[in-house]
Amino acid sequence: MGLSRSQFAQEFKLAAVGRLKQGVSMAEMARGLEVNPNVLHRWRREFRQGPGNAFPGNGKRRWSEGRVAELERKVGQEALEIDFLKGCLQHRGTADAAGVEQNPRSSARSKKK
Repeated sequence: MGLSRSQFAQEFKLAAVGRLKQGVSMAEMARGLEVNPNVLHRWRREFRQGPGNAFPGNGKRRWSEGRVAELERKVGQEALEIDFLKGCLQHRGTADAAGVEQNPRSSARSKKK
């Protein structure tokens, strides 16, 4: 039951090192990327030693482009459903305030003669 090591794409590592150069704190980056701060220290050190040849491997991306797009579509669909339901609730609230009866059935019983 061995643990597998995460592999990251070169672009991912370069983007992380670039954000560190812009002044983002190491702890904040580690939390945001869900990596150990020691990993970020190592990436920064490797980049400083040879910026042109840094990270030569074939790392895997944490989130594929397709998965991100799929999740964005799902969030959009959920937002549309929420907006629709909010509109329904607002319409119902205005009907209650206007004195419109929610149950259209008559409560009075007719008597047969």
